[in-house]
Amino acid sequence: MTYKHATAVAAASLVALALSVGARAEIFEQILVKVNGEIFTKTDLENAQISVLRQRGQQIDLKSDPNNQQLRSALDAITPQIMVDAIDQMLIVQRGKELGYKLSDEQFKTAVDSIKKENKIETDEQFQAALKQENMTMADLRRNFERQMIRSRVEQNEVLGKVGVTDDEARAYYDAHQSEFTTPPTISLREILIAVPKDPKGINVAADDEAKARAEAIRARILGGESFDKLASEVSEAPSKANAGLVGPLSLNDLSPELRKVIEPLKVGQITEVMHDSRGYQILKLESSTPAQTLPFEQAREQIGERVFTGKRQEEYKKYLDKLRAQAIIEWKNDDVKKAYEEGLKKQAAAATPQ
Repeated sequence: MTYKHATAVAAASLVALALSVGARAEIFEQILVKVNGEIFTKTDLENAQISVLRQRGQQIDLKSDPNNQQLRSALDAITPQIMVDAIDQMLIVQRGKELGYKLSDEQFKTAVDSIKKENKIETDEQFQAALKQENMTMADLRRNFERQMIRSRVEQNEVLGKVGVTDDEARAYYDAHQSEFTTPPTISLREILIAVPKDPKGINVAADDEAKARAEAIRARILGGESFDKLASEVSEAPSKANAGLVGPLSLNDLSPELRKVIEPLKVGQITEVMHDSRGYQILKLESSTPAQTLPFEQAREQIGERVFTGKRQEEYKKYLDKLRAQAIIEWKNDDVKKAYEEGLKKQAAAATPQ
């Protein structure tokens, strides 16, 4: 049976699972893999597949033809990662149990009370009904909580607690990534726009010439000493008129190359020539300019630590999982699911490889 055929079988199983509670309670459960003696079954896989499809919001009709291409494609896409995640979780939880981690009654009660509060569930009967709607029992919920708690403690104590960032590492990251801590140069402008009325027949030469002449006259008045801000408030036909023509602050990097070429030579307070754009004729004044600023190392230290820590954590976590996988006894009972797992590992390795 090929992997593609296996997904068709899985699709059929999903339909059966969705339509019949009895399909979830087979007397003879099909085991797909054993990990250090702990089993992962066909039902476990089906439940995980349904959960992922729901989380992705994929509108797949499980009551339709179980061999439909849409469902098979969806399963092809998600099953490799599901298998990697499932086995990794089994290995981590097994390690946590070896270390003596377990969920106490008090911790479970606190978690349940939190769920009730978040979902405004007031009675035990309502909570039981909510569990039933999710095809879960209280035992299922406790098992899920315990696995999450154990995984979190293992990650914290076995991986994260051993990861630190030295000053040398932080300094090296800062020196190599200064652009991440640099804000681009910004400017604020004031504008005066003399609009050219739109003509459905095309360019109205007379109206265009009139608008240009008005703009040139206004520029002459500014050069003669009149206030740009006052004129913008009185004669501009741009929305910025309400703010005396003020526009910004703007990142210099966000300006078009043509406009940037015009603005960059200006000193604060200087104005441009009359410029033509799609709206009409425009005059700009450079109101303020702030150069690019790089955050000093001491002020960036916390951000640097977080970024370096994240990279080291991912690297150490990968090493930890690789070690658990190498030490594990994994007995495959289904070749197609094994292929899906191996495909998931390859994709994971490719994603972690720097391009």
